[in-house]
Amino acid sequence: MLKSLFRRVWAALGLTALLVGAPAAAKAPQAHPALWEVSDPDTTIYLFGTIHLLPENYQWRTQKFDRALDGSQQLIVETIVDDKDPTKIMSVLASLGFAGNLPPILERVPADKRPALQAAIAKSGLPKAAFDRMKTWTAAFILLGDQFKNMGLKGGEGVEAVLRGKFAAEGKPVGELETNAEQLGFFNALPEKAQLALLEGALDQKQGMDKQFAGMLRAWANGDVEGIAKTFDQDLSASPELRQTLIRQRNANWSKWIEKRMAQPGAIMIAVGAGHLAGKESVIAMLQREGYRVRRLQ
Repeated sequence: MLKSLFRRVWAALGLTALLVGAPAAAKAPQAHPALWEVSDPDTTIYLFGTIHLLPENYQWRTQKFDRALDGSQQLIVETIVDDKDPTKIMSVLASLGFAGNLPPILERVPADKRPALQAAIAKSGLPKAAFDRMKTWTAAFILLGDQFKNMGLKGGEGVEAVLRGKFAAEGKPVGELETNAEQLGFFNALPEKAQLALLEGALDQKQGMDKQFAGMLRAWANGDVEGIAKTFDQDLSASPELRQTLIRQRNANWSKWIEKRMAQPGAIMIAVGAGHLAGKESVIAMLQREGYRVRRLQ
């Protein structure tokens, strides 16, 4: 369960644009992802559940979404990754993701997983000595980036990349809920057992990953919030640490940010991973418990 969760979390984080690129894919049917609105007399905040990796030419914008987008004066995303100048995030990754005196990477996984890990390292093009210095979550991060690249996904086609480009072209500001260091820090805080599960998940065969990602993409495209919540609940049931660190803690931070922002007039668009807007511990549910009326628009 932790393995499939990591793929969903990976696709629901904004860090992947640096590592993923792919050729064009066939045109997909029109998607209708979920969109909400929370408002008072002088403030409107749109909440849009995203997926950060998409096949090229995937059709996900609708007239209703574009009206909300055009009416927004600012875009807020999870974190801002500058894919034109990756120096900042690579510096953070080097600071958090490497350490001395770690066991060799192959010794951290069970013996039956070592041939697959060795093959994945060889395919990555990075020397094994570099992986020996990586923390386990960092190795998983790098190897899963290679997996998604092979699946034909493209970070530049992801929702945030498209939205950031549009706002920049129109001279509208783009803000973030977390810095690069804060977001990577959540992975760094995971216990080693959870990190190992993530690394093993990065070694699965492409066919199984294709199927799981297709299911996630289908639920997002159909606006199936209940389906997204059910999948995350099933996966997270195996790890209270992952639930607390990657979902509950961050959702609570973001809902408080939104509550403070409601005190300012204007209209903004918040675009975060769809898993954060689904279920009993979602940003939506937390806002509703605080008495806010959250209306689904799409």
